[in-house]
Parts: sequence; C-alpha cells; structure tokens
Amino acid sequence: MPYKETDTIKLYYTIGEVSEMFQVNTSLVRFWEKEFDILKPKKNKKGNRLFTPEDLDNFKIIHNLVKEQGLTLEGAKKYLKENKKTVKHELKAEKSQFSEIENKLRNIRSVLIKIKEEL
Repeated sequence: MPYKETDTIKLYYTIGEVSEMFQVNTSLVRFWEKEFDILKPKKNKKGNRLFTPEDLDNFKIIHNLVKEQGLTLEGAKKYLKENKKTVKHELKAEKSQFSEIENKLRNIRSVLIKIKEEL
C-alpha cells in the first residue's frame, strides 16, 4: 500500500518559525508583539513565545499593511482599529480561496499518483 500523506496542523508556532514564514527578523516579531494588541502569543515556563494560527493571521495582516502597503505603525494601528470587520472578512475570503486551490492541487496529485502506479 502506498504511503499516504496526512495534513499536520500545528497548534503553536515558535518565534523562529514565524520569522521564517514571513522572512523577517525575530526582533521584528517581538517588536510588533509589543506594538499591536492583536498579537498575543502564549508563553511557556521558559518564556518562549508560542504563536497560534490566529496570531499568524493577525501577523499576516500587520505584515501586509506595514511591509507591502507601506503604512507606518501608527497608520496600521489606525487602519486595524477602523476596519476590524473588513480585515477579518478579507482574511476569511483569502483562506477560502486558498482551500479551494489546495483541494484542486490534491486532486491533481492523486491523479498523477494513479498514473505513476499504472506505469
């Protein structure tokens, strides 16, 4: 029987993983945590930050506003405060679109695996 990959969904991500995902320094992650109230990572007994998927979503929003759209930190804070519902809605729509693409890719992968097995 062929190996079947399973999806792994993590409950927590380290600061190193977050910095790697967004290609930023860990110091920037710490700084934004202090600056933005919506970033609230848990901390273990050693004081290591543990980011939830919701924290990642919020970090993605902040990253987009500051790094991609060029807003200042104050501008990003103001935007988040004024457009809280809109930002969350856009994020959900983006996730939905991503899930759709992911499902299509999984279907293509399964077809390719079947073709490979028939060779």
